[in-house]
Amino acid sequence: MGMRILIVEDDLLLAEAINDFFTLKGWQTGEAHDGNEALEMAKSGSWQMILLDVMLPGRDGFSVCRRIRQFSDVPVFFITARVLEEDELNGYAVGADDYVTKPFSLPVLYAKVMAMMGRLRGDRPADRIRRGDVEVNLQTRKAFICGEEVSVPPKEWEMLSFFLENPNRTFTRAQLLIRFWGYDFEGNERVVDNHIKKLRKVLAGSSCSIRTVRQSGYRMEVPI
Repeated sequence: MGMRILIVEDDLLLAEAINDFFTLKGWQTGEAHDGNEALEMAKSGSWQMILLDVMLPGRDGFSVCRRIRQFSDVPVFFITARVLEEDELNGYAVGADDYVTKPFSLPVLYAKVMAMMGRLRGDRPADRIRRGDVEVNLQTRKAFICGEEVSVPPKEWEMLSFFLENPNRTFTRAQLLIRFWGYDFEGNERVVDNHIKKLRKVLAGSSCSIRTVRQSGYRMEVPI
């Protein structure tokens, strides 16, 4: 039997989209479209995850989550258009495990859910990532090429690990800038180019390489 997820969302189109996505991933799903229905379904079903909107008819999501915590430790993720810090803090205060603001990516939401499931199972990520003759140790933050340790500056090590985790995928400069420098970084995208240049020097002579994708960004090409 697959894992069961309760989707609490009064936007029927969004609820259907989430439902379809998780169903395709092998989850058993249930839907509630108002706060009172959500609370009843939470009480009567055995759920591994609850996705809970905040602004609901009948009873708001904060109230629902507070009541759920009286009888269950099931993980609860808020999915909401309310983006104020005060709302997010309220969500955690009533017992939520995560707070996801709309609009959101369904693959990213799914990744968050699976990460939570992994933590509950006690899963630990692999200590090492290896592609071709390039390897990083996630615990020691060391890098190796052909079995020999190489010196990699901290930012380039983070980028190397990221590309090794996502081989043969293209990322725009904007995506990389946000990923490694954050949304509030005041510099420009040229900083990405500068660090890519340094990373290419690290990888010189290895079986992995960073390719420029014209008018897009960068991709790490690794041997199949």
